[in-house]
Amino acid sequence: MGAANVIPGVSGGTVALITGIFERIINAIKSFDTHALKLLFKGRFKELFKYVDLYFILSLGFGMLIGIVSFARILKFLFDSYPVYIWAFFFGLILASVYYVGKTISKWSLSVAVTFIIGAAIAVMVSFLTPATQNDSFVYLLICGAVAVSSMILPGLSGSFVLVLMGNYELVMIDAVNHADFAVLLPVVIGGVAGILVLSHGLSWVYKKYENQTVALLTGFILGSLSILWPWKNEIYRVDSMGEFVLKEGAKIVQGYDLFVPNALTLEVGFAIFLGITGYLLIALMERIAKAKSKTE
Repeated sequence: MGAANVIPGVSGGTVALITGIFERIINAIKSFDTHALKLLFKGRFKELFKYVDLYFILSLGFGMLIGIVSFARILKFLFDSYPVYIWAFFFGLILASVYYVGKTISKWSLSVAVTFIIGAAIAVMVSFLTPATQNDSFVYLLICGAVAVSSMILPGLSGSFVLVLMGNYELVMIDAVNHADFAVLLPVVIGGVAGILVLSHGLSWVYKKYENQTVALLTGFILGSLSILWPWKNEIYRVDSMGEFVLKEGAKIVQGYDLFVPNALTLEVGFAIFLGITGYLLIALMERIAKAKSKTE
């Protein structure tokens, strides 16, 4: 989940959903409530740890931290050197997720179909929004944290892509993570904790009461996010009112992409397709392993 959340367009929530831990994450987060505080103040720590599913949260959080810190450096090199191959691989991952997540819907109805279409439409519209400019103010970083971290647990909505739209992806996920800039990371973390606590309560209630509609909406989010991950695209750079390129540290700023279909089957295109298929099969393998594990438990 940590590695996925570093990639603009890929959602850690998608990983949670296809590996079967999504609902457990939501329930664990929302358990940090007044009852948990009472157990803490009474010194009933064993009961508290069980109530908040602490060992699960700690292992998941530690794993995500390792994934974010290590993958931020690798990702920067890969996107600079092999962008088409990386986008193709993740396109395959998310395409498979649409099928395997959608397959968990137990019964299709009109309301389920409508929520699926709404989810896909929202994700597509988000992908065409124009990114904001970078802002390192404390309040704005709090807001970035709340919105991005909430998005990180929603399948199909990429927290990193939300940061791209808010203009702070490079500042937070690349510069601050790689250089341990706590002046930036601290307000993002504070905002993220607040945002995810609020979201988890509402999402848990909706998931229990309208499970099929919720999964359909999330599946739609995942399908719509494929437009962000299409491997073949030309960068659209930000320009000012005079039509001049806006530069940051001497480099042009990307504000969007113009998608296209390659007109010839070159070696690069063939290898990209191979990586896309590999990504799809990887999710299929994860699904098979998860199913086999659930049968043995």
